[in-house]
Amino acid sequence: MSHLNAKGFTLIELLITFLVISIVTTTFITFFNTSISGYLSVHRDSLAFSDLATQSQRVGNVLRGLTSVVGANDNDISAYAYFAPNDTYVSLVHYYLTDNNTKMKADVTLMTANPPTGSQIAGSTKTFVIINNFYLAGGSKTFKYYDLNNNLLSPPINDEHTISTIEVSLAVPSKAPVATSSTTMTVKVSLRNRKTNL
Repeated sequence: MSHLNAKGFTLIELLITFLVISIVTTTFITFFNTSISGYLSVHRDSLAFSDLATQSQRVGNVLRGLTSVVGANDNDISAYAYFAPNDTYVSLVHYYLTDNNTKMKADVTLMTANPPTGSQIAGSTKTFVIINNFYLAGGSKTFKYYDLNNNLLSPPINDEHTISTIEVSLAVPSKAPVATSSTTMTVKVSLRNRKTNL
């Protein structure tokens, strides 16, 4: 029985088959990796946005209940305020940017009593990281100050009692490839507990 007429794959056909399989596999792996990478970026952005919303509310609540503004600048503010809901007395709270504007921190110094009778407790200052991956775009301001007529005040502000409203803009860099360069959360708070006789 002769095998001369038996049919099989030639070397060229096998090479073409392997080439087509390689192209399809490479395309699938690239698409899969890109999809997973995009999904993880969007997921990181959503977690960062959630944390940003929480911290914006937290900073807003602290500033909303402040009793006196000590210093007001574009990217930092110092005030007497209740940092924790169960605080007996206000603390001296200082929000500021550090590490080349990539972190927002708060220094909180406890008081012996509310001003003007209380004084700062030496050695009680604690530093809290508010946002670990802060983003400050060129020309942006973390804090904006408005008077009773909603006019924007420009630091340095000589009379802090003219401040009626504070706008806080917090941002983190975006990881998603189709998103903007940052995710920003803005909270505008009216000062309700500030005392004018301190």
